[in-house]
Amino acid sequence: MSAVTTPAPPSPPKEPAKEREPRSARSRPAHPLLRRLLPLAVAALVLVPVAAALWGSGAWPSALTADVKTPLDDAYAWVVRNRDTNPVFLYFLLHLSNWSDSSVSWMTDLLVNIGWFPVTVGAVLLSWRIGGLQSRRGLKLAGTTLASFAVCGMLGMWEATMETLALMAIAVTVSAVIGGLLGLGGGLSDRFEKILRPVLDTMQIMPAFAYLLPLVLLFGIGVPSALIATIVYAAPPMARLTALGLRGADAGVMEAARSLGASPWQRLLTARLPLARKEILLGLNQTIMMALSMVTIASVVGAGGLGEEVFQALSTVDVGRALAAGIPIVLLAVWLDRTTAAAGDRLGEGSGPSAVRLLHGLRGWSLTAGVGVVVSAVGAALLIEEWPEAWTVDISQPVNRAMDWFTGHLAEGVPVLGGTRTWADGFTTWVLDPLRDGLTATPWWLLVLLAAALGLLAGGWGAMATAAVSMAGIGVIDVWNNSLDTLSQAIAGVVVTLLLGFLIGVVAARVPVVERVLRPLLDTMQTLPQFIYLIPVVALFNVGRSAAVAAAVLYALPAVIRITVQGLRQVDPAALEASRSLGAGTFQQIRQVQVPLARPALMLALNQGVVLVLAMVIIGGFVGSGALGYDVVFGLQKSALGTGLTAGVAIVLLGLVLDRTTQRTRATTGTP
Repeated sequence: MSAVTTPAPPSPPKEPAKEREPRSARSRPAHPLLRRLLPLAVAALVLVPVAAALWGSGAWPSALTADVKTPLDDAYAWVVRNRDTNPVFLYFLLHLSNWSDSSVSWMTDLLVNIGWFPVTVGAVLLSWRIGGLQSRRGLKLAGTTLASFAVCGMLGMWEATMETLALMAIAVTVSAVIGGLLGLGGGLSDRFEKILRPVLDTMQIMPAFAYLLPLVLLFGIGVPSALIATIVYAAPPMARLTALGLRGADAGVMEAARSLGASPWQRLLTARLPLARKEILLGLNQTIMMALSMVTIASVVGAGGLGEEVFQALSTVDVGRALAAGIPIVLLAVWLDRTTAAAGDRLGEGSGPSAVRLLHGLRGWSLTAGVGVVVSAVGAALLIEEWPEAWTVDISQPVNRAMDWFTGHLAEGVPVLGGTRTWADGFTTWVLDPLRDGLTATPWWLLVLLAAALGLLAGGWGAMATAAVSMAGIGVIDVWNNSLDTLSQAIAGVVVTLLLGFLIGVVAARVPVVERVLRPLLDTMQTLPQFIYLIPVVALFNVGRSAAVAAAVLYALPAVIRITVQGLRQVDPAALEASRSLGAGTFQQIRQVQVPLARPALMLALNQGVVLVLAMVIIGGFVGSGALGYDVVFGLQKSALGTGLTAGVAIVLLGLVLDRTTQRTRATTGTP
């Protein structure tokens, strides 16, 4: 039986293009950005004329300011008067202060009284054991440790190094315990994690100075303020990475442990924590590095050690002395970073052949401890406790002579180039001054509206509210002009950082040789404490706002480069191959494929660059950045806590504005 085919119905005639075009144009939806900004624009049309009529359109109106300095000064005076009588101080804060002082003093005396030789031997053997007693990596790490401690002594900074190391040991121990417990709660409880996340986000964007001011109010100038500030500053990365590791535990392993009848505590101890070891150790590494950075900054409130040596040298522009104290800080950072990184790399490695099994596990630690005790005892009997004076080298005078030569020949007056200090003066005159003047001349309501609009585009209504309220809060506490001065330096530093960071990152992502050459340099730069960046910029550019911006660029650049390289390299190779097959050149691939697909990573690089630049610009108060940085330094040094705390609050508010206007949330990352 043959199939019967029915003819297809005739298709309707197509409409002419000229008739369809107007209808499609009428039905085209509005751009997503316009739809998002429309409610804010309507509110601005109503509120801005009213605000301008009531309070004007210049700087922040005095009618909307509140005096917060006087109450803060009164609070500080009350604390000073009642520190010895109030029960809160007598039965809690006094005990905490005494514990802080006694624990650091005990650790310092222990390291100093043991003597330089046993301390050095102990550090070398510890590094060797962590790196692997039978491996080349262990020998290399031991050699690095020996060289680091030897240079600290040769520069005449042995006692200051031990003071810093003692404060570090106490701070890192307490920070790791507190951060680990918070991370444990965040990793096991969704509700606790939701509460903890905004707290850690806020602590991340707070510059280091913001931690010192309230603690000086409670504990005064001295070791307790420095130690507790370091603990609070260094605990968040341990908490965040511990929670991340616990939440990222292999679901299959956890299900297998549950199916075997393991209790929640057994699953935590035998499965979840072992699976999160690398993240926990990475958190410890970050805690150590942040603690070292904070310990050096805390020298301004009497922490002592290497940070105080750097601070005193910078206050007199003694670059040679600052360098002599800065080199041991760098060496400590490299030693601690390499040691914890080696421990993380060795996690999960096997014990090796039986011939060297004695060097692993408890036997390896026992052998290391035994050798260390014997060698240290012999060395302590033969050598004196203090580093021999004959083994020290004074580099401050040669460095200062070199600086004088540099200032006379290269800093100024170089034909065509002009010199580094000429560049700094030009950058201040042509970039920083116009930017600051432009911001201070902008109507206050326009800056608040701009912060709200950028926050809305970046993170939605919550970010908009936070950015607008924070910007307005800066004016309410009456530090508007100083905050805009700091903002101008931060904007200039961010622009330079992003230009250099994106350019270098793109080249490194496209040329593997460049990335391999940059990797050790970036590793070293990311281990340096913030204070250290002030030394070379003072030498090159003298003190001033340009020096602070240059230090901020150097401090933020490694993070921007790394994130840019990682984002560009994670672009789908199939997309790049498709663009090449269509004849796209190198610049077309970068502009049309890699950059659009890597936009989330580039936005993260922008956010991190903004936060890091702001943190370093504030520390630039030590080298003449002025504005909020100077207010904080002045408040700490002169006990003008009203001025210092007000500036500290403004720094936090400014950090919130910059963070919320540059941090894209998951809901907005994909929007154009």
